[in-house]
Amino acid sequence: MNSAMRSAALSVALLAFLLIQSACTPPTSPADSSSTAQQESVAAEPSEDTTSEDTAADGEIVLDRINLNDMTREELLETIPDFGNRMVREFFEYQPYVSIQQFRREIGKYVDDQQVAYYESYIYVPVEVNDSDAETLKQIPGITDEIAEALMSARPFDSTEAFMAALSDHISEEQIEAASSYLNE
Repeated sequence: MNSAMRSAALSVALLAFLLIQSACTPPTSPADSSSTAQQESVAAEPSEDTTSEDTAADGEIVLDRINLNDMTREELLETIPDFGNRMVREFFEYQPYVSIQQFRREIGKYVDDQQVAYYESYIYVPVEVNDSDAETLKQIPGITDEIAEALMSARPFDSTEAFMAALSDHISEEQIEAASSYLNE
């Protein structure tokens, strides 16, 4: 178990580094994953460290993220390394997810905070422009606590486009492109 925890901690650290490095890149769907990622073996017990990565033509790493409200069993098993059937059931039990906080609370009943953070590197809860809390908004690349608060205080937005216009005052053009992938439309 100690080895598994060390392995998970290393994976989380690596994923955090990769997320920072790829913050400007929109997530792709699991259907777009490289054949290598799709052929990865998925087991309920810990095995070799693998990540759900796709390398773009320019060499930039893109992490595949799963919409928790529009996921399939196969997406979970193919995308999240060492993800077992028990957790598939737990992920589906709490749909629809309204916030990343809800995900943390519900899945945190079954695994520790470190494992929840690991899962978060593969999933997201869709953002509702007029209802999402700050933590859920912060899933969008480039969103900080301050930006989330500014966006929440500018509510209500008349449309998704109005939200994106307000968001463009705070983050880069590349991050804006990624942001649309996180919105519930």
